[in-house]
Amino acid sequence: MKFDSDHELFRKSVRDMLAREVQPHIDGWEEAGIFPAHELFPTFAELGLLGLEYSEEFGGGDADHWFTVIACEEFGRLACNGVPMAYNVQANMATPSLHAHGSDALRREFLAPAIAGEQICSIAVTEPDAGSDVAGLRTYATRDGDDWVISGAKTYITNGTQADWLCLLVRTSDEGGFRGMSQIVVPTSTPGLTVSRSLRKLGNWCSDTAELSFDRVRVPVSHTIGEVGRGFQQQMEQFQTERICAVYQAVGQMETALNDTVDYLQNRPAFGGHLIDNQFLQYTLAELAAEVDQLKHYSYACAEQIVAGEDATRRTSSAKLLAGKLIRRVADTCIQYHGGLGYMAENWTSRFFRDSRLLSIGGGADEVMLRVLSRDLVAGTFFDDNKGGGR
Repeated sequence: MKFDSDHELFRKSVRDMLAREVQPHIDGWEEAGIFPAHELFPTFAELGLLGLEYSEEFGGGDADHWFTVIACEEFGRLACNGVPMAYNVQANMATPSLHAHGSDALRREFLAPAIAGEQICSIAVTEPDAGSDVAGLRTYATRDGDDWVISGAKTYITNGTQADWLCLLVRTSDEGGFRGMSQIVVPTSTPGLTVSRSLRKLGNWCSDTAELSFDRVRVPVSHTIGEVGRGFQQQMEQFQTERICAVYQAVGQMETALNDTVDYLQNRPAFGGHLIDNQFLQYTLAELAAEVDQLKHYSYACAEQIVAGEDATRRTSSAKLLAGKLIRRVADTCIQYHGGLGYMAENWTSRFFRDSRLLSIGGGADEVMLRVLSRDLVAGTFFDDNKGGGR
């Protein structure tokens, strides 16, 4: 992919905005354990960041997918992952199903203000007893006339304490497994919906994460996104967007981390020279840089499939698996090469080490990605886009 002048101008605009509006506040927000989403997201909306590929009818930009790639890469260059995480939830995790499958009325009421940054949204799928096994969720919506009555619990919900509405995946029939689920928009002000507790985490400190309780929460059936009973399938589509956007962000994180580590080594006196003079350190960093570059261009191959309207499930699953493993090695190397300084909580290396660990868990754990990939491998379809003669 060769980005054109419009793409590069957009990249500069996003980078400058983040340097001005986010970077100076990160340490304070991390210390507070939250950032002011309602104050910050309208600034994101001014650059169209919250609805880049969405229809202009609802305030979106009707942009091509490469603008999403750029936005995610630039958010990844921030010195924390909490704000990028929250941004990704708003722009690429909680709203894709609503844009693709929601009614016009639902999109005007909820999608448009989310794109404008006037409302904060969140995706509510994970439950205390159902994480990666989405088919095992138990939160239930019973129909009562023109309303759904919802009871259950959700956990690990990003933006959960600040959200104005949720894209909620619930069971709406007694069919087992993946059958009989629906996605429903639930305003967080609805009686019976409460934040059970705000969760403390290893990393991503400034991204608020909540456990939610639903006690006979009543919302109109018209809040159903798409078809009743098709929620699982719609959520699987939404997961693909989430996963590849997380990879784009990870590429930005790793490129920045490696560059910053090289800068540190070049200026750190040691053994009569500088640490960068050590050939082993050079070679290790070069090898990691080569792998990051490979992942970056593999993610671009995913983007090309998405732009072409092709099914990118296998490649996005591969990319997320590789990114989750690689970022852990990059983070560990960066903290090691900074020595005692790198281990200090106030240094970026410590935060990067903590924040990066989530990528192999959230949005589908490594083991889930392997399950998807092994299924295709066993079925003989893994390499279908490169068909050739057998031996």
